[in-house]
Amino acid sequence: MTSHPAGRDDADAAPPPEAAPDPPAPDLRVPETEPPDTVDALTSGAAGPGREATAAETVAQTATGTRDTGAIRVDGRRNPRGSLTAAAGLGAVGLTAALIGGGSSSVIAAVAGVAAGLLAAISLFLAASRAQPGQGLRPAASRWLAMGTLTWLVGIGLRPVADGTPFVLTFADLLLLVGSVLISIGCGTAVTPSAYSRSAFRQAADAYLGAASIFTLGWVLLLGPAFQKAEEPGAFISTLALPIVCLFAACAVAPAVAAARSGGRLVGLAGVIVLGAVTVAEVSTALARLSGDDPPMVTVLVAPAAFLLLAVAPWLDQRRFRKPLPAAVTAATPLVLVAVATVAVAVQAVGGDRDAALSAVAASVVLVLLGRLFVLLVETAGMRRLVDVGERQLRQLAENAGDLVLICDHDGVIREIGAAVQETYGYCPEDLEGHPMFDYIHPEDVPGIHALLRRMTAFEDADGHGTCRIACRVRAADGTWRPTESVATRDVRNEDLILVSVRDMSDQVALRNQVTHLTFHDGVTGLPNRAYFEERAREVLARRGSGSTAVIFLDLDGFTGVNDSVGHASGDYLLGQAARRLRSAVRADDTLARWGGDEFAVLLEGGVSSGADAQTAIDLAERLVRAVSSEPFRVADRDMALTASVGVAFAEDGLPAGDLLRNADVAMSRAKELGGRRVEVFAAQMHAEVVRRLEIAADLQRALLDNQFAIEYQPVVDLATSRVTAVEALVRWWRGSEFVPPEQFLGPAEDTGLIVPLSEWILREACNEVAAWRASSLDIGLSLNLSLRQITAPGFVETISQALTESGLPASALTLEVIEEMLVEDAEDTINKLSQLRALGVRLAIDDFGTGYASLAFLRQLPVDMIKIDPSFVSGLGRDETLTLLTRTIVRLGHDLGLIVVAEGIERPEQLELLREMGCTRGQGYLVGRPMAARGVDSLMRTSLQNTA
Repeated sequence: MTSHPAGRDDADAAPPPEAAPDPPAPDLRVPETEPPDTVDALTSGAAGPGREATAAETVAQTATGTRDTGAIRVDGRRNPRGSLTAAAGLGAVGLTAALIGGGSSSVIAAVAGVAAGLLAAISLFLAASRAQPGQGLRPAASRWLAMGTLTWLVGIGLRPVADGTPFVLTFADLLLLVGSVLISIGCGTAVTPSAYSRSAFRQAADAYLGAASIFTLGWVLLLGPAFQKAEEPGAFISTLALPIVCLFAACAVAPAVAAARSGGRLVGLAGVIVLGAVTVAEVSTALARLSGDDPPMVTVLVAPAAFLLLAVAPWLDQRRFRKPLPAAVTAATPLVLVAVATVAVAVQAVGGDRDAALSAVAASVVLVLLGRLFVLLVETAGMRRLVDVGERQLRQLAENAGDLVLICDHDGVIREIGAAVQETYGYCPEDLEGHPMFDYIHPEDVPGIHALLRRMTAFEDADGHGTCRIACRVRAADGTWRPTESVATRDVRNEDLILVSVRDMSDQVALRNQVTHLTFHDGVTGLPNRAYFEERAREVLARRGSGSTAVIFLDLDGFTGVNDSVGHASGDYLLGQAARRLRSAVRADDTLARWGGDEFAVLLEGGVSSGADAQTAIDLAERLVRAVSSEPFRVADRDMALTASVGVAFAEDGLPAGDLLRNADVAMSRAKELGGRRVEVFAAQMHAEVVRRLEIAADLQRALLDNQFAIEYQPVVDLATSRVTAVEALVRWWRGSEFVPPEQFLGPAEDTGLIVPLSEWILREACNEVAAWRASSLDIGLSLNLSLRQITAPGFVETISQALTESGLPASALTLEVIEEMLVEDAEDTINKLSQLRALGVRLAIDDFGTGYASLAFLRQLPVDMIKIDPSFVSGLGRDETLTLLTRTIVRLGHDLGLIVVAEGIERPEQLELLREMGCTRGQGYLVGRPMAARGVDSLMRTSLQNTA
């Protein structure tokens, strides 16, 4: 036998959970996919050379899923086919001998019955010993059937001997009777009773009705005439006792077997067929006894044939016979038999033939039917009570779960409503009953509910059972509309009424709306967030024509300092104030959102395709700048003055929403780069500039690895003697054969942080070069520019000290230049680090002096050695009296403070003369020395020394 293809075993055949399965035996079965030739070869091998396998062997092999390879044992057990074949051969020899010898039908019946019964018993015992989970066979059922079969075959074998006794019922008949009862027990045990099986009384009543009806039909057609000819009526009835018991046993187990779903149903059906065949054979034997003749040969061989079927049943595929008869068929069969028997009795009565036996049987049938009807009425009343209790429990459960239950007709008139309506909606139940429910439903939802009710009435709903789901808004007693979800279904007791379960969804809808709001709105400002703004921009661009939309991006200048000074909580409070100012500046039709951080975005949905309308968008952007900077923000008991950088971008034909937002962001970044507090309109070159900066930033990393950078040195000369006193190291980048100007890559390097490793490389290379010059008796110093990222990088002071140590350059020969803005941003940390370098002996200089913030204050906090006049002052010498005066003032200030003053950007002779006349000690520029490679500096230095000498 094979297990279920899905791996499921029958519940009745499954082993207990605590029992561990035996180790699997070697599988000698032929796979189902094996070619037919292979299977035939195995089959012929099992049959032996020179002969073909018998049909019985082939059936047994197919049923068990095995192939005999000629061995005596299969799966470690003895092959049952030998025993079955021997038993069948013994029966065939006995039957053949009886027929040849001209024996009586009783003798032939005995021989055939013993042979068939022996074969069936052996087969059943083997099936019981080899039953496995998943095969559907019950070992207990097979044993009951086997014991009943053995008892029966003993009885049928002894009948020829017992027929010579003077008793009406012999001891052989009693054995046959016991065997039939055992077989019926085996049939009932072979199947699992239905979960909704009938009561024991109903089963017994149905068995009696079926047996009585069949007996009545047999009496009318066959037994009645024989009874009238019988000399002893008592002996006649006694003779029929055995077939009547067999008939009742068959009728008792047949409905359960027919309605069962378990795999043992096939064996049970075979057992029922055996009981029917035994009944027919015993009726024929009883009539033959009364007439003194031998029973017909056909009738006596029916029972052996049925036992042969019982012998084969355990070895067939049980899964093919699991489909049960409909429950209605098994329940109606006894009543149909009663009706047929009633018709037969009525026909006989019309013919004038009245029989007392039939009257007794009919009376008993009527009594049984009345008893069955009474039990049915009692069960129906109990079921009705259960239905009522269940309905009340369901209503209570629904109301306890917060649902409202009501009953209405198909016109929507409320017939009954639960008390929960007062707690949920504020109505008294008595005030609603008799009124249409549509009076309390939102007018927009009424047509849809009418349609749903019509569909439910016509069984056109989705479920097809008169049930539908309804979502609508219900007016509460306080006048508010409450969202609800309802389930309407037909009342099981009255199809003209509808049972509706209503659930208030106000809390769920409010929670869903809150989640939606939080998903698309900013929690700090209450404005729509970036996700909402992007989706809205896509909708507007899809709905309107190109050029009809503008986007404004706004960034708060200096907001990072707010968080650093007063904390993030106060910063969030400032953002809320800024959001209120911006909201008051935009139009009602425009969308204002917080883009992220301190950035805001405005979507102008009005037409801006014309120049005037474009000017309107620019005017709005300027109004936003004024709204931010018009007055300080009051945060943490202090005033915070902020400005805004604004970028504007206009939609174009075919421009995606993402590109439009990007353009506005690029324009805003451009406004911020230009100093902030301004409005910039996006132009195509802005995007190209951004792309170019990104490309340069990507190439910077490779340039560091490939040593594409070089250093040039610009001399710093003594203006009085023209002697070179120091050089300023300047970085140069050759990307292949292309020269990249410093102003193009230093900004991206600062933004990406690559300025730190680049500056460290410049520091090491320049220190080594200048140290080599000094080792060759050239007294020269080194100036290096510092970036803010370099100063704030971890280990900045240690990096400078290590470079000086490794190169051997004295600390006093190194001058580090910073611009004034670096001293303003994070001033405390910057001044602390520069002071540490000053303590090491490194000299400090302020570059571009005069263009930054609070220069004099920082000169007092940070002792510097040098100030360098910005080229913008030097360029106006001799041409601009104001610049000349400012330059003279800076030179005098440096002298008064004891500082070295260096003028940058000297390009004309008159500039040089004026600086000498002012007393400026040092200078640099194209006039006194252009940036050059290290070899040029070495040559210039030596020439300068020779001229001085």
